[in-house]
Amino acid sequence: MGRTRHEPIRTCAGCRGQAPKAALVRLVRGPDGRFALDPTGRAPGRGAYLHPDAACVEAARRRRALERSLRAGPGEGVWERLGALLSGAEARGTSAPEPERGHPG
Repeated sequence: MGRTRHEPIRTCAGCRGQAPKAALVRLVRGPDGRFALDPTGRAPGRGAYLHPDAACVEAARRRRALERSLRAGPGEGVWERLGALLSGAEARGTSAPEPERGHPG
């Protein structure tokens, strides 16, 4: 008899809904203070999860959820690139956003 594999559950910083880790996008503030998307979910640093949905990104921005979760405010460029990526820019062949230094709280 095979055992079923445990799938970690994470909370979306935007809507506060819970979902399997694989269904969410992780944004990480690395040890060097740069913000980046973490497609592997294993990058070092503080991380926050979002549904790949523009409404969740906007809710997180409005509630300043990433600032609290990551203990630093992502710059305006991070929000713009995150919104563009999640609205389908990546599917059209554009590259992933470059890391950016955060702005303190």
